[in-house]
Formats: sequence, C-alpha cells, structure tokens
Amino acid sequence: MKVFVVSKNTLIYCGIALLALIAAIIVAAASSGEGAKEREDASRLATPSPVSASGRYAVEEYELEVLAGLMKELPVYSVSREDKRIALTIDAAWEDDKTPFILETLDRFGIKATFFLCGFWVRDYPDMVQAIAQKGHEIGNHSMTHPHMNKLSSAQIRSELSEFEALISGVIGHGTKLFRVPYGEYNDNVIKTLRESGYEVVQWNIDTVDWKSERSAQSILDSVLSKLKDGSIILSHNNGYKIEQYLPTLIETALAQGYEFVTVSELLLEGNTLIDVNGVQKSVN
Repeated sequence: MKVFVVSKNTLIYCGIALLALIAAIIVAAASSGEGAKEREDASRLATPSPVSASGRYAVEEYELEVLAGLMKELPVYSVSREDKRIALTIDAAWEDDKTPFILETLDRFGIKATFFLCGFWVRDYPDMVQAIAQKGHEIGNHSMTHPHMNKLSSAQIRSELSEFEALISGVIGHGTKLFRVPYGEYNDNVIKTLRESGYEVVQWNIDTVDWKSERSAQSILDSVLSKLKDGSIILSHNNGYKIEQYLPTLIETALAQGYEFVTVSELLLEGNTLIDVNGVQKSVN
C-alpha cells in the first residue's frame, strides 16, 4: 500500500485555495442578486405608471379627492368656467353711508352684484335693501346676527336662517337661496345644516380685505386684478374703507380684460355638480 505524505506547506496552500474558492462563490452570488434587483428596478422605471392629463397619478388623485370629500364639507369658493364670467359679492353688516355710491357705480357700468345682508342691517336699512332689489341685484342670507356659527347648534343655525328669511321676505317680498357664513367660519355641521335647509353656501376665492383701514386702494387693485380668472368670486364690503376709490377701477379694468360680471346664481353651474378639495364647483359629466 502506497503512503501519501502531505507536507505542512501543502496543507497551507490547500487551505488558502479553499478559502479563495468560498469567497469567489459568495461574491458571485451577491453580484447575481444585485443584478437581478437592478434589472427589476430598471423594469419598474421603464414601465409607465398611470397618470392623469395633469401629470398627477390618476388613482392617487382620485383617492385624495374622495377622502378629502368624506372628511370635510366645503362651500363654493369659485366655479370652473371658461367663459370669462365672474361675480362681485358685497357683504353688508354695518353702516350704509357708502351703499348709494356702490349702487350708482354698478349702474354706471351696467353690471349686477350679489349682496349678502345681515338681518340687523336689513332691519335698520329697509329702504336701502329695497333699492338693492329694485335695481336687479341678488340678495343672499348672511345670518340674522352675524354670529360665530361654529359655536351654534343645528337648531340655533336654523333659527338664524328662519328669522332672517321672515324679515327679508317682509321687505322685498321673497326669500333667499344663497348663504355666506359670517367671518368665513364653518365646520361640517354648519355646512350640512345650511344645505339641508336648502341653501347653496358661497365663499370667495378673491378677498379685497377692504375692512382693513391700512389697505390702500392701489394695494387692493394689485391684489384682486392679478388673481382674476374665469369663475372667480370677489369679496367686498359695503363699508370697505377704500371701496369708493378702488371699486370703479376694479370694474372698469376687469371689463376691459373681457370679464363679464354676473350674480352668484348666474355664475353657479346647473345640473350635476361637485365641489372639489379646493372649493371649486365643477360639472359632473
């Protein structure tokens, strides 16, 4: 029988070779895994995801709008239109010394506006309310007492509505169908109660902030005119500090740009509509 004698150096060389082989196998396996992952990533990137025309993910956009709609009740802030129609709205809660000027200005340019009136203003200035209605302007409900409606129960909200409607009907012979919440404050209960009572709740997407005395007429014009777009709803106040200075120029400039002033009811869309997460009323085809 032959006897093989393995020297110490031979064992060392064999061990080194074995370790090198194991290391090579491990590296090869790792490289294969990374290559597969890279191929998978490349395939994923090369496969187009479904997107909407606006470039947003269609499914994600839909889910976001549905979830937002379920979470919060929204009023109308503006209307999706492509016909250059806009609405001028005027809130009246205190004083009436500038209201004749406003009506004269609207007459001069031949346009109609929507006045949101508070009940106590109607009670104090019934002749002015009649003048607004007789000139063909639209009148909306701005509550009876201008409360913080977030703090009211549904029953208290309905009381505000019914008291105003009884008062306005006695002055102009009919009720209203539009509502604007005082202070722009609302919650789900407020909006739901108003809609259950038959009102379309209307806010604004352009605010003159003319109740601030430090606002100059030019700053108001710069802010409003730069934001004008089809379907816009502008908020002004009948006792705005600079309304006598800015209103004629605002109307004249908007008309020169091709815009048409209409009442809110004329601006709102008919048929099946929805209000998106930005408060824009849109048609549902």
